[in-house]
Amino acid sequence: MTEQEIEAKVIEIVAEQMGADKSKITRDTSFVEDLNADSLDTVELVMEFEDEFETSIPDDQAEKIQTVGQAVDFIKQANGVD
Repeated sequence: MTEQEIEAKVIEIVAEQMGADKSKITRDTSFVEDLNADSLDTVELVMEFEDEFETSIPDDQAEKIQTVGQAVDFIKQANGVD
C-alpha cells in the first residue's frame, strides 16, 4: 500500500466516522479542533485505523495522533511504507 493509498483511506474513514466532507479533509485536519471530535470519537477513529490497516496502535501512540497527517505517518511506519 502506498502513502497516497493510506492517506485516501484515512480520509475516507475520518469522513465517515465524523460525518465530514471528504473534500475538506487534508493532512493538516485536526480531529478535535477542525472536526470537533471528543474522546470517544478519537478512540473510535483509532479502532477503525487498527481494523482497516491490520495494525495495533498502542495507547501512548494513539494519544499523539491528533491530525490526519499524524495518522498517515504512524500507519506508514507501522506498515513499513517509505
